[in-house]
Amino acid sequence: MRSTIRRTSYLTALTFILLTPCLAFSSYAFSVQARRHEKYHPRIADGPSNSIAADNRRQFFQKSAPILLSGFSIPHKSMALTPKQAETDYDTYASEYDVLDGGSAASFLGIDQARIQLLKQARGKVMEIGVGTGLNLGYYDASAVTSLTLVDVSSNMLQAARARVESLPQLRNIPVTFIKADATSELVKAFGEASFDTVIDTFSLCVMGSQGARQCLEQISKVVKPQGKVLLLENSRSNNALLGLYQDATADAAAIGGKGCVYNQDVDAMLRESSLEVPSTRLYAAGLFRSYECRRTQS
Repeated sequence: MRSTIRRTSYLTALTFILLTPCLAFSSYAFSVQARRHEKYHPRIADGPSNSIAADNRRQFFQKSAPILLSGFSIPHKSMALTPKQAETDYDTYASEYDVLDGGSAASFLGIDQARIQLLKQARGKVMEIGVGTGLNLGYYDASAVTSLTLVDVSSNMLQAARARVESLPQLRNIPVTFIKADATSELVKAFGEASFDTVIDTFSLCVMGSQGARQCLEQISKVVKPQGKVLLLENSRSNNALLGLYQDATADAAAIGGKGCVYNQDVDAMLRESSLEVPSTRLYAAGLFRSYECRRTQS
């Protein structure tokens, strides 16, 4: 059973968990609205002429959410991995990680495009935490990056990232350093304060849990330079009421199939409580994923 779970694509599982009931419910809602509104056609293109139908759909979902979810019992907050568990588990996942978290599911959910939009902003001396196998490395603008420091808690993940760096011609003239460290507690100790122009994380906070993620954000806020940038791409609780409640109800199941990822974290709230300002946020897949352009709070 455990090996089967490890071979299950987190993104594929997440897509299935989220879309199966939503598509079924959407089909029902659509048929109801179609009968009520003669001018509503299922294949009308998006645009101003479709705004009335869109409003009707939103109202329907908002009113129906409590009914749809009345059968769910909202569970306790999912338990994320400890740093030691993450090290052990991700050492195991390393050989399969690209298959698990890449491919068509990532493209379908808009993650590939999100990576492109985020990483093109990286400049100067860059640190990426939770680098994993290096799925982001091909998206960096090599002409704008002067050095790369790649951090992960897993030795096997770093080994895979090293192999990816060696396969990318655009990174050959950039100094790259690989560091094994726990991003929730060891960044300041390892690098000192105000050391990087850009700090990047994609999809690591969900594995750290609420407390670990907050600790990580504080570590990041200290190692980035005062005028530097922190670029994040994270799982988050959707701002769509129905989808957010559904995430809450399925968070434990998603964490089992998602390598410990707690996918309904309120990252916005965590950032408000941190020492980072957020001048820019971008939502993907109805807010299931969000990118953040952050900077240190100016005292």
